[in-house]
Amino acid sequence: MTSVLGVLKPFWKNKLARTGVIIVGIIVLMAIFAPLITPYSPNNSSFAPMLTPSAHHWLGTTQAGQDVYSQLIWGARQSLYVGFAAGIASTIVGLVIGLIAGYAPGIVDDVLSYLINVFLVIPGLPLMIILAAYAPVHGSLLIIFVITVTGWAWGARVLRSQVTTLRSRDYVAAARFAGDSMWRIIFREIMPNMISLVAAGFLGAAVSAILAAAGLEFLGLGDPSINSWGTMLYWAENSGALLQGQWAWLFAPGFLIAVLGTALVLINFAVDEMANPRLRKKG
Repeated sequence: MTSVLGVLKPFWKNKLARTGVIIVGIIVLMAIFAPLITPYSPNNSSFAPMLTPSAHHWLGTTQAGQDVYSQLIWGARQSLYVGFAAGIASTIVGLVIGLIAGYAPGIVDDVLSYLINVFLVIPGLPLMIILAAYAPVHGSLLIIFVITVTGWAWGARVLRSQVTTLRSRDYVAAARFAGDSMWRIIFREIMPNMISLVAAGFLGAAVSAILAAAGLEFLGLGDPSINSWGTMLYWAENSGALLQGQWAWLFAPGFLIAVLGTALVLINFAVDEMANPRLRKKG
């Protein structure tokens, strides 16, 4: 417990990390307590359509007569779920492949490195659009799968490079001579020395996943019936929100996507700064 607090204390003292954690915490709490802080159900369509912001509807209403503020708060749940789930999945895939490729030289490394390089040179956005467009069903799991397939390679390459330098260390050689298995050496000896790198990779993957999910949903490649920030942008654009004066319907979800992405980037900068002494500010 003391060691954990010793790690978290300097992290919390970092202004970038503290700002990012507070923002992410507020959005997470907003999603958790959505039933308590929204005046209406996000699916309640009994109001007049395309109302501008007022005391009764803080962000106006949609073309279907739904309260935009309620949809915005409830949409945080879906956007956080898809973003973090895709970030975790792509991080795990990249972690496993990167660790194995870095530790096992020879044919294993050659094959996995070739696979990594192939996915690195494939344009991510066109591949995401093709996979999402031609899938038989649309939904959250599809978006998570598509983002995972297109987003794991960069993290795997970085981890492979780091493992390549660590596998020749004395403690790794000692574990190998002691008869430890490859998996034990990788996950017990090497991986603990790359926690900050893995954390930074996850945060970067989560930011990319949140933006990619919103982009796919905005293009209509998600499930339009699911309430998320991306689908709010999709329906606002298709309903001509700006032309009808309902600017808040289009601005609000885009603003929160940008705020959440910025907060995660701030945390990522702080993790990089703590992991790399060269990035730490003097004084």
